[in-house]
Amino acid sequence: MTQSLSTARDILQDLSAGRRTAVSLMEETLARIDVVNPVVNAIVSLRNRDELMQEAAAADRAKTCGPLHGLPIAVKDLANVAGVPSTQGSPLLADFVPHQDDLMVARLRAAGALIIGKTNVPEFGLGSHTFNPVHGATANPYDVTRSCGGSSGGAAVALATGMVALADGSDMMGSLRNPAGWCNVYGFRPSWGLVPSDPRGDLFMHPLSTNGPMARSPEDLAILLDVMTGPDRRQPLSTATGAAVPAIPSPQSRPMRIGWLGDWGGAYPMEPGILDTCAEALRSLADLGHEVEAIAPPYAADRIWQSWITLRSFAVAAGLRVFAGQTDRLKSSAQWELERGLALSGREIQAASDLRSDWQRVASRLFQNYDALVLPTAQCWPFDLEVDHPAQINGIAMDSYHRWMEVVTPVSLLGLPSLAVPAGFGDTGLPIGMQIFAAHGQDRDLLALGQQYHLATQWPHRHPPNLPTMSKNQSGSCA
Repeated sequence: MTQSLSTARDILQDLSAGRRTAVSLMEETLARIDVVNPVVNAIVSLRNRDELMQEAAAADRAKTCGPLHGLPIAVKDLANVAGVPSTQGSPLLADFVPHQDDLMVARLRAAGALIIGKTNVPEFGLGSHTFNPVHGATANPYDVTRSCGGSSGGAAVALATGMVALADGSDMMGSLRNPAGWCNVYGFRPSWGLVPSDPRGDLFMHPLSTNGPMARSPEDLAILLDVMTGPDRRQPLSTATGAAVPAIPSPQSRPMRIGWLGDWGGAYPMEPGILDTCAEALRSLADLGHEVEAIAPPYAADRIWQSWITLRSFAVAAGLRVFAGQTDRLKSSAQWELERGLALSGREIQAASDLRSDWQRVASRLFQNYDALVLPTAQCWPFDLEVDHPAQINGIAMDSYHRWMEVVTPVSLLGLPSLAVPAGFGDTGLPIGMQIFAAHGQDRDLLALGQQYHLATQWPHRHPPNLPTMSKNQSGSCA
């Protein structure tokens, strides 16, 4: 394992014990970014180096102020960071520099993190492919001609390449699960409400998206999740419980019953090799003593999809309606979501909510028999960087810009906790992941199970990308 792939836990322990300084860590971080970022373009709006070194020196002089004291972190470019451009990948916000941190960013600062810049995203976070007209595209570290996923693509690539040890993500439609799977790292979508959103706009009607941590191990996920969780008095729907798990003292030892949903009975087209790779990864769970069995689709996929695209457009349009008079400056997917969302009737929204409630009732019964369920993190392997989105999978046409990511909607629609874990690599050397999800509130058990799986597989450390010797015209390999 290279120094750049050290665990966040080890780095933080070294900082706390004085075996490492924030200054030396910042120097290593910036040196790594100098080598790697020109190839992959994961970190954007990098702050002034002199200012960062001064902040690191101040951290060394100060009393430890929190669990992330002295750790460099780049924040996803959908969140506002005071004094740093927060573009959301849109030309409409290219010059926007906020004066106040978002809630999650304020919590990172309070925990002692040093904010070095942003991680790249698709425009307004729409589409699981990280490219935009402000910062350009972020390349997959295992093949720089391929997509890294999204919308937390910059975060996943920064982790996979050792530019940061922890990263924040957000997830509406697989936005941290898909890039985690395509970049051979971990991402965690927590139970909805565990990590409160920023207290602006509507506080009641759009519970689809959530912030969550990304890292190279579930144990490291727990460290960041502990900082992100906790109620906010301005948020009536944020949960009053504390962190799901501030640290994992030991991996999951209780045998679990795990259901493998595969391609949902054929409802989700899959490129060749994805189901086989995930099935092989599931054998690792079986070898650890867990009972894994294939199960039939518990609910109609088309009902989940119809509910999802209605409620998603309703939620996205609420966020984009401020740009309703400038639709010609929005990318096509944003225009589509805005127009659909603003045209929805109350009756249509209620019908979608009824379908969601039906799926919730079915899922509740299912989780009485299974501790966790598993699906792939995507339906295709990382596609060409120059393509906006896949037009077809196995000859089946995709009827929207996001239909190829339908596999994440059973989780997103209900706000279930879901852990994206590396599953392995296909014949072309590209990674894929699995999403392991459970009933609301089972975050601790999922992370513990994930840590047990991680200790047995060690995918991020056994197969890091080989970027330092690459040029932009070469493909990465599994080291």
